[in-house]
Amino acid sequence: MIQRDRLLPTLHRMLMVAALATLFAYLLIYVVYAGNLIAFPFDYDQGEGFELVDTILFSRGEFPYKDTNLYPFYSSNYPPLFHVIAAPFVWLFGPAYWYGRLLGFLGTLITTGAIGLAVYREGRRPAVALLAGLAFLASNTIYHIGPLFRQHMTMVMFETLAVVVLAHVSEIEDARRRRRTLLVGLALILAAGYTKQLAFATALAVFVFLFIRNPRRSIIWGAGFALVGIGIFLWMDFATGGQWWLQTISANVNEFIPAQTVGLYRLWFSLHGFLIVPALLMVGYELYFSRLSIYSLWLVAGIAVGVLSGKWGAGDSYFATSIAGLCLVSGIFLSRLLNGDLAFPPTNLYARLFVAPLRRGVPLARAFSLLLVPLLYIGYGRAVLHLPTEGVIFAPAADLLGVSANALNGFYDSAGRIAGGYADIGHLTKPSDVDAGWQIVERVREASGPVLSEEAAFTLLAGKEVITNPTQLLNLANNGQFDSSQLVEMIQSQAFGLVVLRAQFYPPDVLIAIAENYRQEEVIHMNGFDYLLLRPIP
Repeated sequence: MIQRDRLLPTLHRMLMVAALATLFAYLLIYVVYAGNLIAFPFDYDQGEGFELVDTILFSRGEFPYKDTNLYPFYSSNYPPLFHVIAAPFVWLFGPAYWYGRLLGFLGTLITTGAIGLAVYREGRRPAVALLAGLAFLASNTIYHIGPLFRQHMTMVMFETLAVVVLAHVSEIEDARRRRRTLLVGLALILAAGYTKQLAFATALAVFVFLFIRNPRRSIIWGAGFALVGIGIFLWMDFATGGQWWLQTISANVNEFIPAQTVGLYRLWFSLHGFLIVPALLMVGYELYFSRLSIYSLWLVAGIAVGVLSGKWGAGDSYFATSIAGLCLVSGIFLSRLLNGDLAFPPTNLYARLFVAPLRRGVPLARAFSLLLVPLLYIGYGRAVLHLPTEGVIFAPAADLLGVSANALNGFYDSAGRIAGGYADIGHLTKPSDVDAGWQIVERVREASGPVLSEEAAFTLLAGKEVITNPTQLLNLANNGQFDSSQLVEMIQSQAFGLVVLRAQFYPPDVLIAIAENYRQEEVIHMNGFDYLLLRPIP
């Protein structure tokens, strides 16, 4: 018989093993998904192909920020760093999706390691540190976008590395080492910002933290940071003839849809609530009984920036930074709960009235935490449940869990369809999807003259020029900054031998011109979408 004083520790170890097994299972699913996408030669998520085109242009020494009013009507609305990092792969391997997806996948693994390192450094609990890192990869949101040819997870990687590097910079006594640490941390913030614009929230959190710790130092370093950041911005705007400002700033002022923001916040909480609550308790504890850490400030900034998810074209990816923050902060809180490190100093009348019971309850809370901590991670594992429901391994697991497919290609996802969005991702692609993609490539290759395709993969693989970036044209058109006359004229003169549509994200007048001058002759189903192939009306 297990002695009574050993019962809780024994149960704790058993539950921790169960929690680790649960989150390691999500790591396995993530690796399977990443491998499947890396091998898929076409757009999986709408717009990946244009990320590849940006990368190809940078590999040639060209900016992708071009005048969209002129043929080939192409431009990008994203900062350059992710594409610059991927550009050498173009020199070695030519245009392909696999290396951009591999970079995104590796970025999530680095972020996971940084979260685990930070949690271990603050709490010295290896198992909790491991769980905190794995919880990041287990999130439906991170799973969805991690292995895509997208720059968002690279931004989150730079953000996470920056806050981990700067967390204790003010405590470094050696001036040279402190300056070196500040330089590295702020360079990582700058890298995040020039990977994607959303990193401004992390930059704000970092400088608030530095100001709280040492106002004079933060002002001096902030001035230097601003000088470098603005200098790069102005140089790029000058080098592109003003297109950098137009395409990456002005074009991103999109329609705001409040219902989409509310839906995405509800989705975020329903999936991550088991970690959100302890993370916010940590923020409250630091605010009232300790001092705010860079991690708590970063988490608050990440949650706040989720408001922007209501913009047209945004989605659950806007919560990725907050997910990294809540995994990290909740891990620290739960480690300290297990260690009994939470102190409640009675510094005033309020504290004497309300804190004394908290102090008396610390030993009980520490004992209770032996069960609470692993149960929270197990509960989180159940909330974010996602897995294929077919195959030798996954079919029995789905049967055991009592779930059936609710997404494409035999996949179950507790997140369901992204609130207010059009994305339908997370499932595995099938050989039939690859076959269908090559059918479209063959139609593009056979077409006479240029082809207007809503996704870039087909024209790239057919050896033809990529024409337009439809979502960017729509962004500009919605802001009155796109003159469609030349593109509409080409459509009216039937200059394109073939038009390939999927989501129909072109500006309305462009779609009207296509409908008036082209007719649908074929539909090819690929990866859950109908690709409409239209040819000129005789």
